[in-house]
Amino acid sequence: MKTKLTQLLNIRYPLFQGAMAWISDAKLAAAVSNAGGAGIIAAGGRDVVWIREQIRLAKTLTDKPFGVNVQLMAPNRDEVVAAICEEKVAFVTLGAGNPVPYFAAFAAAGIKKIPVVPNVKLAKRVEAAGADAIVIEGMEAGGHIGVLTTMALMTQVIPEVALPVIVAGGFADGRGVAAALLMGAAGVQLGTRFLIAEECAVHPRFKEKILAAGDTDSVVTGLSMGHAVRGVKNPFTDKFLALERQHAPEEDLIQLATGSNRLAAVDGDVENGMVQAGQSLLPLRAIEPVQVIIDAIMAETVKVLHGASELTQD
Repeated sequence: MKTKLTQLLNIRYPLFQGAMAWISDAKLAAAVSNAGGAGIIAAGGRDVVWIREQIRLAKTLTDKPFGVNVQLMAPNRDEVVAAICEEKVAFVTLGAGNPVPYFAAFAAAGIKKIPVVPNVKLAKRVEAAGADAIVIEGMEAGGHIGVLTTMALMTQVIPEVALPVIVAGGFADGRGVAAALLMGAAGVQLGTRFLIAEECAVHPRFKEKILAAGDTDSVVTGLSMGHAVRGVKNPFTDKFLALERQHAPEEDLIQLATGSNRLAAVDGDVENGMVQAGQSLLPLRAIEPVQVIIDAIMAETVKVLHGASELTQD
């Protein structure tokens, strides 16, 4: 399949793997890239030694392009950027901060720059500054979210920029991918869909929680703080939301949330940790290899796109 994104990164399919903190490592990224998509290692919360190790491991597992996500609010962001430039991955995605000051370093290293942006204004700004593509993520996504839905972002951002737009938030099957491509997206990012991949290192109890979730089991915490996070309903979210309704001090909420992502993803405490996941949960029903997941998504995408022509017939 040919889109602006597949041509930019020299990948087979216009599929991005979301960068999930404490989860997206070299093995998952390499599996996605080997299956035809673009795998991503998540640097958030990690030290430079781990990041270098994962990049080098991924290079032994795949000869296809893969990238690293940089969390720009991380205190070690400058070290992380320097390490990525030295290791020379194919691309970076950048979020939670201003990516423009880092564009020159990545460009000099021959690394494609793909910032995550929440609105039209910032999309135009990073395009003018030299971004190679952008990711727009709707509030249907798991983890930290913005205020606009995926459909609203596609409707408003895609017509305003010329660079490739990767869309994220709520995608789990080929029907969604086809819809995004018809809307003008150059690619689609999926995160939650890969949580139940065989190659995903997230704790088995985390996967079990995802598999058991229903369509209304997604909740958002942190709205009162301006730092909304989406995950699966559990005792942790019940407690957090109760404190929010009681207008608890922000310090208490921050203390409760600190470390909750790692607690669930790494330690497997899905009662007291935050099980970050997006809204499209029902399609996640079996643990499968990444190759099987991507093949099924792309087969459905092609089928839907071929069938779309029937809608124009009288």
